[in-house]
Amino acid sequence: MPFAIVREDITKMKVDAIVNSTDAELSMSSADSAAISIAAGAWRLKDACRKLAPVKIGEAAITPGFKLPAKHVIHAACPKYVDGKSGEEELLILAYLNSLKLAVDNSCQSVALSLLSSEYPKNEALRATAAVIGSFLSNHDIYVALAVLDKEAFNVSKELLDEVGSYISGHYVENRLVFRCALLNVERSFPGLADEDPCVQTLSSLAPRRSSNLEESVCKLDEPFTIKLLRLIDSKGKSDVEVYKKANIDLGQFSKIRSNLSYMPSKRTAVALALALELSIEETGGLLERAGYSLSRSQKFDVIVEYFISNGKYDIFEINQVLFQYDLSLLDGA
Repeated sequence: MPFAIVREDITKMKVDAIVNSTDAELSMSSADSAAISIAAGAWRLKDACRKLAPVKIGEAAITPGFKLPAKHVIHAACPKYVDGKSGEEELLILAYLNSLKLAVDNSCQSVALSLLSSEYPKNEALRATAAVIGSFLSNHDIYVALAVLDKEAFNVSKELLDEVGSYISGHYVENRLVFRCALLNVERSFPGLADEDPCVQTLSSLAPRRSSNLEESVCKLDEPFTIKLLRLIDSKGKSDVEVYKKANIDLGQFSKIRSNLSYMPSKRTAVALALALELSIEETGGLLERAGYSLSRSQKFDVIVEYFISNGKYDIFEINQVLFQYDLSLLDGA
């Protein structure tokens, strides 16, 4: 999973590098910088920064992580927010980009960052984050984690959340789970009743079922998941690299899928590949079926994915923002 949103304290993450949002003097004046400084060993980190300062806004410098779990701390000199029209976004994007480049130049395989520049409006910082990380990962193989401690710090568009919420209200059928549980209880207590009682038959028709033997159901399909996937990649005119990167899957996992005709991905991986291929709802259903899955109206995760596909929105980063707000598993290629 090249990119992930995690609810963790960045000072406790075991990654090769964490990114510290700072100023041209590499001072530790903000709350986030102070927390990193204390965790690393304040005087040692400040002394290391003093030797590198000053740097230009938009540039970055690297120091050891000292007592931190992370090997390095990358210090990104971020702009102060004025009015959004004074070149702040360009400088913020540059700070992100130079931080990621510095991580790669120092052989880092993993890097964690929070929304840079505490003074910057969260929604605008989030948009800059999406643009930079998405573009950077299309050309580099590195794991990037966006560390978020609470939902309030992760400002998703209210308009988007309202649209998704409305879609869920109209399509999510929570009672199906209740019906299924009720049906199972009836069937256990009164074997054979479902054949006679019309009420139980109604419950049965509403309850989503899945084969108890996944292997048996998969064997009945016409072609394996891998063959179906490769055929779709060709028909959509896309390259393997383009698809696995857009699906937020690393090369190692995609290689396993490609080389093993019996490989069965997780549902999240199958959905991520469908999004990367920009499949329609019908095409997505066909691909998921090859792995023994389907989109269900009784699962909020599925309904949210359906909303995005139905509206021609295939940005996994954006979808993950919404899934994060609903405390659901993210599309991270796991």
